[in-house]
Amino acid sequence: MIVVTGATGNIGRPLTQTLAAAGQQVTAVSRRTAAVPDGVRHVTADLAEPASLQPALAGAKAMFLLLSGDLHAAGANPADLIRLAAAQGVRRLVLLSSQGVSTRPFGETRIAMQALEDVLRESGLDWAILRPGGFASNALWWAESIRTQGVVAAPFGDVGLPLVDPADIGEVAAACLVDDQFSGGVYELTGPELITPNQQSSVIAAALGTAVRFHDLSRAEAKAAMTHQMPPELADDTLDILGAPNAAELRISPDVQRVLGRAPRSFADWTERNLAAFQ
Repeated sequence: MIVVTGATGNIGRPLTQTLAAAGQQVTAVSRRTAAVPDGVRHVTADLAEPASLQPALAGAKAMFLLLSGDLHAAGANPADLIRLAAAQGVRRLVLLSSQGVSTRPFGETRIAMQALEDVLRESGLDWAILRPGGFASNALWWAESIRTQGVVAAPFGDVGLPLVDPADIGEVAAACLVDDQFSGGVYELTGPELITPNQQSSVIAAALGTAVRFHDLSRAEAKAAMTHQMPPELADDTLDILGAPNAAELRISPDVQRVLGRAPRSFADWTERNLAAFQ
């Protein structure tokens, strides 16, 4: 049995589908009841309360750990989830970390994630760590404004990053959960090319077959919008990367190709699969 936390999100959903399609027994964990693929067991649990995860771990051999936002907050102790998994007999754990652990290691959230990586390395479990960069799916923030106004509003319109498709993250996670050759690896996951917000809006417009106007937000305007979804310090961290990525954040990683044996999906690929969100 493989336990997938965050199973209804952008990464957990394709991961669950990939494992189920490969014939693996899967327990999908989310905070609320949700539809899952046929043959997949669903368990509701709140990872902020580690004991609530215990029923999902019965008989599990591996687990994918994705932390919700509140588990990055002060006072949270996500290391308890790793210890619980080990105590329940889980043998392998794949952790969704962040590229920022290596590219910007001194921020508060990255220091905490590095500490969690260290707990995993010292846990006695087989492990793998995934460090994705920016997600292609962050374009969904623009879905409503595209549908209603034909507008993408974003900061730093001409700064490109190698955005990764969450489906690629899910497939890499699946490989790490079932294949011994990837145990003990740290995988930096990016897309195949640098793409700017302005270029993203053009890709979406082409897929829709309609005009989409790009509006360049100031940093202050972007932060005001982002703090509805995340703590202010995380918004500042994100804007630092979006506006002035360093060389490591501009690097196109070979790790998706290395694990999956194919090139990472492009932003255009992601857009075609998710076009309904913009219509």
